[in-house]
Amino acid sequence: MTDAGESPRGELQLRTLAMPADTNPSGDIFGGWLLSQMDIAGSLSARVIAHGRTATVAVDSMTFHLPVFVGDAVCCYVEVEKIGRTSITTRVQAWAMRGGDGVRVKVTEGRFIYVAIGPDRKPRPIDPETRMA
Repeated sequence: MTDAGESPRGELQLRTLAMPADTNPSGDIFGGWLLSQMDIAGSLSARVIAHGRTATVAVDSMTFHLPVFVGDAVCCYVEVEKIGRTSITTRVQAWAMRGGDGVRVKVTEGRFIYVAIGPDRKPRPIDPETRMA
């Protein structure tokens, strides 16, 4: 169940519990912690597409809609927007499941860009077959 009838977009890549150690001085979950969870989720998708190592090269946009509270289950959904010659662009949404009632609310969304990295730690091409899929 979600608020306002909106549903998560993309594939669930990460689910974690917001803990007291992740709070800011106001007692809400620190935005940097949430951004890192979203980056991890996006990188999991990018790694599969690239068939190997990737690196985050940009967070193109980030919008914080609602706070995350201690005890929320944070679910990160990833939708691939574009696969380039060496890069993968994803849209990541973070939803919080509050309490035990099953209500989900979208708390944050952002656009993350990754690049496929070779053994020399330089950008490498993504398999053209993957780019066409």
